[in-house]
Amino acid sequence: MTRILVVNPNSSERVTAAIREALSVFGPYFDVIGTADGPDTVRSAADVARAGLAFAHGVAAHPEADAYVSACFSDPGVEIARPLTGKPVIGLQEAAVMTALARADRFGILALSEAAIPRHRLRLRAMGVLSRLAGEVALPGLSAAESGEGRVLDLAEAKAGALRQAGAEILVLGCAGMSPIGAALERRTGMPVVDPVLAAGALALGSCLGRSA
Repeated sequence: MTRILVVNPNSSERVTAAIREALSVFGPYFDVIGTADGPDTVRSAADVARAGLAFAHGVAAHPEADAYVSACFSDPGVEIARPLTGKPVIGLQEAAVMTALARADRFGILALSEAAIPRHRLRLRAMGVLSRLAGEVALPGLSAAESGEGRVLDLAEAKAGALRQAGAEILVLGCAGMSPIGAALERRTGMPVVDPVLAAGALALGSCLGRSA
């Protein structure tokens, strides 16, 4: 059976559990693991670099997997890991943005922190899609685990309204930890919301099933 390794690069068991729960809608294809010695939240460029190396080591250590997902919106280690395997290596940001662009012309990102926004823009520029970003706003002062709590919904709804005013037609959640609030945020705002965990999971699973067909 197809096995997809999903690595949460932070040490939050709540986030790892939320990722596992989100991916359960696809069936028993995903092995979701955390990173015991990682930070509780990937906040800085240094955190991204360390997480990237840890993810690449995880890919190298699990050659039996059929695909790999770096479960952080900064896509740590994706470029490092891809030369190590001929199998699909998927990052959350790439998958979520491409999913959004398949549904709308301009998208907005709800980031976890102000510090994350410049990193995301560098990634979008490398992908060649920065011109289609309507805007990005942050939910400041939250950890990755806290970003999925119901109490965050009011703030997320207000931020989504600002992105709509900026021209966004679809929202992209900018952290794996936000997965639990995606459906409720879509209902509240009336805007389509892309959960990066689901976007990456769908892409990884589709790539595997396509190869085995």
